[in-house]
Amino acid sequence: MSTPARTRPEKGSELELTVDSLAYGGNGVARLDGYVVFVQGAMPGDRVRARIDRSKRGYAEASTVELLEPSPDRVEPRAPHPGASWQVLPYERQVAAKESQVREALARIGHFEDPPVAPMVPAVDPWRYRNKLEYSFGSSDADGLVLGFHRPGRWDEIDDVSDDILASERINAVREAVKAWCRDEGLLAYDRRVHTGFLRNLVVREGRRTGQVQARLVTSPGAALRVQSLVEAVAVDSLLWTQAAGVGETSREGQTELLAGPAYIEEETLGLRFRVSPEAFFQTNTDMAERLYGVAADLAGLSGGERVYDLFCGIGTIALALALRAREVWGIEVVESAVADAIENARLNSVDNAHFFAGDVRTAMRPLVEKAGKPDVVVIDPPRAGLSQKIVRRVLEAGARRIVYVSCNPTTLAPNARQMVDAGYRLTAVRPVDMFPQTPHIECVALLERAQ
Repeated sequence: MSTPARTRPEKGSELELTVDSLAYGGNGVARLDGYVVFVQGAMPGDRVRARIDRSKRGYAEASTVELLEPSPDRVEPRAPHPGASWQVLPYERQVAAKESQVREALARIGHFEDPPVAPMVPAVDPWRYRNKLEYSFGSSDADGLVLGFHRPGRWDEIDDVSDDILASERINAVREAVKAWCRDEGLLAYDRRVHTGFLRNLVVREGRRTGQVQARLVTSPGAALRVQSLVEAVAVDSLLWTQAAGVGETSREGQTELLAGPAYIEEETLGLRFRVSPEAFFQTNTDMAERLYGVAADLAGLSGGERVYDLFCGIGTIALALALRAREVWGIEVVESAVADAIENARLNSVDNAHFFAGDVRTAMRPLVEKAGKPDVVVIDPPRAGLSQKIVRRVLEAGARRIVYVSCNPTTLAPNARQMVDAGYRLTAVRPVDMFPQTPHIECVALLERAQ
C-alpha cells in the first residue's frame, strides 16, 4: 500500500520528530504517520526539530536543526569529531545496534528467516584505536592555518583539531608538530574553491605493536620544502612528501619522495610481522584486526591439509595467518604494490607455503584453479561494494567446501550470501566484530558451507 500523500513532508519544511531506532549508516529513524524519516545527527529516544533535505515517495531524509529533548541514554561527547558520530551513545548501546543491523540486513536484503548471528566481539579499547589518520589543511580567520577534518556537510571548510580522540597520543603529537612547522614556515593551505595554495593533507600511520610512525605530507607541486628542517621538527621513523597536481583532494595520486627513513613501517599481529607501504591497505584497528582475523581463521576450520584461496588478499595479512594452519594458500590482489608487500611479508616470516600474484579476481579465478587446483576453503575480504555477480559465479565454480566472507558492509554481504545459498551453500555462522567504536561502521565474518 502506498503512503498517503498528506504524510509526505515537503523539502525545506521543519518537523518535530521522535527518533525510535538507528538505520544502517548511523541515521536516526523517525516515523510520521507511518512515513519513515531518516534523521542525520539524531539518536534513539531524541526528540528533535529536523529540516527535510530530500522527500521521496517512500521516505525522507532530514538534518537535525535542534535537539528539543535528548534521549535519556545520551552521553556527553568527549570532543567534536565528525568521524565519531556515535560517541553520544553508551558503548553497550552501540554494540547492540550493530548486532541488530547485521541481523536486519540479512533478513531484509538476504531474505534469511533466522540468520545465525552470534554476539558481537566488543572492542578492546573504544577510544584512540586508529593506527592511520588522514587530516586536511585549511585556513580560518581566527587561527590562520588549520589541520583537521572537513566540517560535516562542507567540502571547503576544515575544522582544526588539537586532540583527535580516535588517535593515539603519538599521532596527535606528530600532527601538531607538522602544523606548527608549517605555520612557522608561512605555508598556505590549498584552497579547494579557487585551486590555489600548497598544503593539502597529512597522513599519519602507526605500528601500534612496533611503535614505528610514518608521516606523509601531501601538497600541490611547484614549491620547495626545507627538508632538513622538516625532518628535525617531525620525529618519525618514515617521512614522505607527495606532490599531487589534481584539483580534487587526494593522498593517493602524485609523485612521492622519501625524505627520511624507509618507505614503510612494520606492524605485528597474529604472531607475524608485516611490512606496510604507504598505499597498502592494513586494518586501521590493530587490536581488533587480530580478533577479526582470528574469527576468520576459526571459521575456516583448517586442519593442516587444505588448499586455501585468499581473494582480495592485500599485503597478505589473512593469507599468512592461515598458511600456518593450511597445506598451501594462494592470494590474489589487483594492487601490484600490495602483492609485492605480501611476497616480502611471507619472506620476513619464513612462510613458504603462501603464494601471491597480481590479478583481477573476476578474470584470475579460472587460471588460478587451473594452476593450483580447486580450493578447499575460499576466504573473501572484498571492498564495501561487495562482490559482483560475476565474481560470485567464479567463486561458486571453484567449488570450495567452505567460504569465509569478511565483510565491512552487511548490506552487500546479505545479497552475496543469498546468491551463494541459492547455489547450494548454507549460511552457518555470522560473527560481528567491532572494529570501529564510536562510529556506525560494521565488520563481520560469515561462514558458508556447501550443502552435502
